[in-house]
Amino acid sequence: MKRIIITLAAAAICTAALAQLPGEDSIVVPDYTAYILTPPAPDTPRINGPRIYGARPRADFLYRIPATGVRPMTFSAKGLPRGLKLDPATGIIRGKARRKGSYDVQVTATNALGTDTRVLRIEIGDRIALTPPLGWNSWNCWGNSVSAEKILQSARAMDESGLADYGWSYINIDDGWQGIRGGKYNAIQPNKKFPDMKALADSLHSRGLKFGIYSGPWISTYASHIGSSCDNPDGTYWWVEQGIVDEYYKLDRTKADKESIRSFGKYSFAKADARQWADWGVDYLKYDWNINDEWWMRDMREAIDATGRDIVYSISNSSRVSLGPALLKYAQCWRTTGDIRDTWESLSGIGFGGQDCWAGFTGPGHWPDADMLVLGKVGWGRKMHWTQLTPWEQYTHITLWSILASPMLLGCDMEMLDPFTLSLLCNNEVLDVNQDPMGVKGVIFAKGEDHVTYIKPLSDGTLAVALFNLGDEERTLGFTPHKLGLYGEQTVRDLWRQQDVGKVVKKERWEVQVPPHGCAFYRLSPGNTGEKLEGLFRQ
Repeated sequence: MKRIIITLAAAAICTAALAQLPGEDSIVVPDYTAYILTPPAPDTPRINGPRIYGARPRADFLYRIPATGVRPMTFSAKGLPRGLKLDPATGIIRGKARRKGSYDVQVTATNALGTDTRVLRIEIGDRIALTPPLGWNSWNCWGNSVSAEKILQSARAMDESGLADYGWSYINIDDGWQGIRGGKYNAIQPNKKFPDMKALADSLHSRGLKFGIYSGPWISTYASHIGSSCDNPDGTYWWVEQGIVDEYYKLDRTKADKESIRSFGKYSFAKADARQWADWGVDYLKYDWNINDEWWMRDMREAIDATGRDIVYSISNSSRVSLGPALLKYAQCWRTTGDIRDTWESLSGIGFGGQDCWAGFTGPGHWPDADMLVLGKVGWGRKMHWTQLTPWEQYTHITLWSILASPMLLGCDMEMLDPFTLSLLCNNEVLDVNQDPMGVKGVIFAKGEDHVTYIKPLSDGTLAVALFNLGDEERTLGFTPHKLGLYGEQTVRDLWRQQDVGKVVKKERWEVQVPPHGCAFYRLSPGNTGEKLEGLFRQ
């Protein structure tokens, strides 16, 4: 058996480096430029992002064509469904599609240096979220201190950093926005940190970004703001009425136990809240409680559907596989775990410890969520610090979430995105694995002591292969095509470096030196094709 061996790490890379954590007021961004593998995007236009997008008939449609390249850039589209219109200057498609159907839309981006064209399939039907959502959530950085100003800053950074040009699109407010009930629906109104929710949503939408919000079916949320149920039919809450709240209507936990209000109320206000969110222009709801159950899940699902607005419904947290049939019926996304932290123990425990059982429930419109990305500056609203994950652990983080087809929501301070973090998030070939239209969840193909191999078939017949070193020492990992069920010569493409690095055939073994807690990420082509075989192909 022939062996093909390559070395993954460049000599300049020190695999033992750690992020500096100097303290909340003096965060120093570590210089990880020596670890950057992703090549810069070309100056010529390149269309990125998903190749399929779903919406319901007569619902508000918003899609920004993600494209890198020198600006100014103009856009065009042929074959749009009736009712949709493209802004040629921004690449934003808006409107309301009138009829169900599958539409192969030819989208084109042009600048002074060239043109790129590809097909975006728009599915107007009963399903949305046909690929895993990509975006940002406020909790891992700002916690309960989130504000409208911080949301606007994050949206601006999403745009100006270039992330939106790769398909990152959701800007989601987590817990901490809620005030008391009121308005025309007697729905949850924002506290004074969010003076105008409709204007905030409009600002995000003007950039082609989506707007997300947070609630839960208990009478309170985890951060002790009011939830979407209540024990009183008028929507009043005893701890608010007694004044044991702060200026943002958060329970004063020195005067009442938070557990005393983590319960389901007698009356559901899901319909009122959903109507309010639809009026504001919400595109994503994180609905958070534990243990997840079918009744309250269905209650909010029906409320969302009644609004007529496309709102991605994401259930949190720690869903169980036994609830899988209900999750498929009612939700687009669901958290499979408790909260992640920026440590190898948390990352590896969540990523490698409990995701395979969800493979049968994963596909377009249904995405098990391994929780938010812990990159960059995080702190959960308390002591801010740079992620404790080493550079190679961060590569493992993104590689694993990509091959698992997990939603990917950043949780960092978007105004402190360093070149290394951006290189992790702006690799179109890595993101293509996550956003593959077929929506297959990568699964474990082989494992041993301190190492594991994942594979994921892709819609074009190629195969994604990820090799992970879970140990504390560098080790040699590899694969042979015939054990993967592949025949004929395979081109091995390094997705992080975006280059073909060799060819391998039959029982030849491809091997690579993988750093501690690191990975190698490949795409094998042609994979399995429909071409006629000739000659001997028995293996």
